[in-house]
Amino acid sequence: MTSNTRVVVIGAGLAGVRLARRLGELGTPALLVGEEEHPPYNRVLLAEVLAGRYAPEVIALPPPAGLLRARITGIDRAARTVTRADGMPIAYDTLVLATGSNPVLPPLRGLFTADHRLPEGVHAFRTLDDCLGLAKAVRPGVRAVVIGGGLLGVSAARALAVRGAQVVLAQQSERLMERQLDPDASRLVLRHLTDLGVEVHTECRVRDVRCVAGAVRSVELADGYALDADLVVVACGVRPRTGLAEQAGLAVHKGVLVDDALRTSDPHIHAVGDCAQHDGTVYGLAAPALEQADVLARLLAGEPDARYLGTRSLTRLTLTGPGSPFDLAAFGDTEARPGDDVVRLADATRGTYRKVVVRDERLVGGVLVGELGTVGALARAWEGAEPLPGDGPLLHLLTHDGGS
Repeated sequence: MTSNTRVVVIGAGLAGVRLARRLGELGTPALLVGEEEHPPYNRVLLAEVLAGRYAPEVIALPPPAGLLRARITGIDRAARTVTRADGMPIAYDTLVLATGSNPVLPPLRGLFTADHRLPEGVHAFRTLDDCLGLAKAVRPGVRAVVIGGGLLGVSAARALAVRGAQVVLAQQSERLMERQLDPDASRLVLRHLTDLGVEVHTECRVRDVRCVAGAVRSVELADGYALDADLVVVACGVRPRTGLAEQAGLAVHKGVLVDDALRTSDPHIHAVGDCAQHDGTVYGLAAPALEQADVLARLLAGEPDARYLGTRSLTRLTLTGPGSPFDLAAFGDTEARPGDDVVRLADATRGTYRKVVVRDERLVGGVLVGELGTVGALARAWEGAEPLPGDGPLLHLLTHDGGS
C-alpha cells in the first residue's frame, strides 16, 4: 500500500489510536474519527479515575496526527465513503472499523425512562463521561448498588467503596468473576471487597429498578428484597458495536467477522478491537486489540504477509484501596478437566493463591492472587504452548519469579 492511499479509522479507543499511530510511524498516515468529546483515553483505567487515584488527563492516550471528532452514521461501500452526522461524506480507499463495544443494559423493569434514557442516578460504566458522572454523584455515605460481579463490576464496586460509598454488589451467578477465576481465587476477591465494606450478594437476580420523580430510589431483587439506592451502576458486560457494519451489509455474527488479515467480507474494510470477531472469538480485552492494531498497521503499510493468528491473553486486575494493593492474574483454562494435573499453593494469612493446570504436559491455564512475581514465567510457558520439561518444573514456576 502506498503512502498516499487514504486510510480512515472509525473509533478513537485503544485499538483505533494504536493503529493510527503505528501507521503514521510507518509512513502511511490515517484519518482517525472519534465521536467522544474527550481526547482519546485508556478505558482500562476508568476505575482508577472513579476511585480518585488518577485525574482524567492522566489516562489520556498520545494523540495521533490526524484526529477528527465526528459521529459516523453510515458507510457507502460502492462509493467508498462514510457519512458524518452532519451529512458530510469522507472518502476512503481502506476503511477500518474500531468501533469498540457498548455496555449491556439488561431488560430490567424501570431501567429506562419513557424517552429511553437511564433515570437519574443510574449509570453505565463504559465511557469517560459515565465515569465523570459517577464521580460527581458519589460521596461518603451514598448508597450504591452495582449490578454485575464480573471484572468491571468488581472494579466499580471497589472504586465506589474507596470513595466512601455504602456499596452493595449483586451478582447473578454463584461467584465473582466466574469467567476468569476458579472458586478459590473468587473467594479471595470476595474477601477483599468485604474488607473494604462492600456487601456482596451472589446467586442474586435483579428484577426492578424503582424510581421516584425520575430518580432511582431502590433496586428490587427477584426474591422481593429491596436494596435502597441513591446510585446504581450497571456492569453486566459489553456487546460489540456492529451497527455500522450491519447497515453496510458486512458479515456479522457476535462481532464483525474478520480473517487473518483482519479483513471483513468487503476487502476494502477491516475491523480491529472489541467490535471484531476472529476465528470465532470476540476478545473484548486490551491486549488482543493492541496486537490486532499492530498487525493491521504492518499489513496496510506494505507488509503483505502480516497476519493475525489470535491472542492468548492474560487478564490482570489491581484493586487499590486502604492498605496494600490486591493483585490478580488469570489466563487460559483455570478449571481442571479429568486427567489434568493441578498444582496449588495457598497462604491464607497473606491472602495469596497460585494455581496452574497442566494437560498433556502443556501448561493450559493458571490463576494467581496476591504476589504476582511468577506471572511472567507462567505466561511465557503458556503462550509458548510447548511441552514442559519432565523434571517437575511446576512447583519451580510457582515459587520463583522466572525473570519476570
